[in-house]
Amino acid sequence: MTLPRLDLLAEPVDATTAIVLAHGGRQSSQSVPSDWGHPILRMWPFADVARANAPEALVGLVRYRHRGWNDRAAAKDLWGVLDAVGDDGVPTIALIGHSMGGRAVVAAGDHPLVTGVLALAPWLPSGEPLVDLSGRFIVFAHGDRDRITSARLTAEYVSRARRQGLPVGLFSVAGESHALLRRDGDWNELVRRFVASTLCGEPDPELLGVVSDDPLHGADALPAWTAAGPSAGAVMAVGAARLRLPLGRSIAADR
Repeated sequence: MTLPRLDLLAEPVDATTAIVLAHGGRQSSQSVPSDWGHPILRMWPFADVARANAPEALVGLVRYRHRGWNDRAAAKDLWGVLDAVGDDGVPTIALIGHSMGGRAVVAAGDHPLVTGVLALAPWLPSGEPLVDLSGRFIVFAHGDRDRITSARLTAEYVSRARRQGLPVGLFSVAGESHALLRRDGDWNELVRRFVASTLCGEPDPELLGVVSDDPLHGADALPAWTAAGPSAGAVMAVGAARLRLPLGRSIAADR
């Protein structure tokens, strides 16, 4: 099947908004991402939350050509997918990305159709170029026990963006590692509130309260919206979402 593309999990009739989810990967790899690899599986519960709380929106998972970032190739793939979604008749898009996908949604966040960006444990190396995300609702969140990507570098990126006058929200997630499984209920709730704030006309006060253009503001603690459960339950929820959601047609991007 053609790559890159967007695999649709929800396609309501006459959708005018879309939620595009971008999964993680590696710094460099020419292999094709697996349908059943952890990076893409982790996005399915977020897609489930998005579908339930924005029933009039198209919801889809980005499929890159390769598993690696490969000198911005993943961001270029995402940009092509966003063009294709626009060509398909959807003019407003919210982006949600994890890890390498977090880097991709930031890099492609200045696409003219994008209205909001949620970057979860993003991979943002030192010196990552700032992207002009003005006019969009931007939130970052990173676990304080992440050993795969750096919460410190995410905070540095946010501080640089704020020094340029960009209002950005930044959450520090206590006790959380890169897989986002220790506080999965709170991650799901963050996705729900982001979707409501960007696409549903229901700005969330707790998210709005952390958005700041003050570079000295620092990170806000992610609220404990839900009761933490065992990681095994979070893993089961990932599998349940994968089996529950219907996989519809795909929107292919021009290479």
